[in-house]
Amino acid sequence: MDLGCRKENVAVDKRVREAGLRPTRQRIALADLLFAKGDRHLSAEELHEEAIAAGVPVSLATVYNALHQFTQAGLLRILAVEGSKTYFDTNTSDHHHFYIEGENRIFDIASGPVTVSNLPEPPEGMEIANVDIVVRLRPKRRD
Repeated sequence: MDLGCRKENVAVDKRVREAGLRPTRQRIALADLLFAKGDRHLSAEELHEEAIAAGVPVSLATVYNALHQFTQAGLLRILAVEGSKTYFDTNTSDHHHFYIEGENRIFDIASGPVTVSNLPEPPEGMEIANVDIVVRLRPKRRD
């Protein structure tokens, strides 16, 4: 193992610990796959495929569990795009998304152009945590 790889594993281990999670071998391996490539949007199935391709022996159920634990710990944002299709976003800042229908591809909208106004008052004792906007795209139809 080279020095760069060890430094990345230490950083991932620290990130998982600081989020309040025990850094198990599988969590560290999945976190490394998730965060090593910068901001991205992945489904559990996509992360599972990446893990298997990288030689990480992990079940799909374990991937789901880890992703939900990472989300609860604040490391990920969950995006429900299609009825049963859920993506996990490594960028936890407030931002919005484009979704390309038919391709199941999601990506960030550049900050700035989207504003939300006239939000309803939340019920007593509640506050708005965030607002997720997903703009659905498809190829232009020919007339």
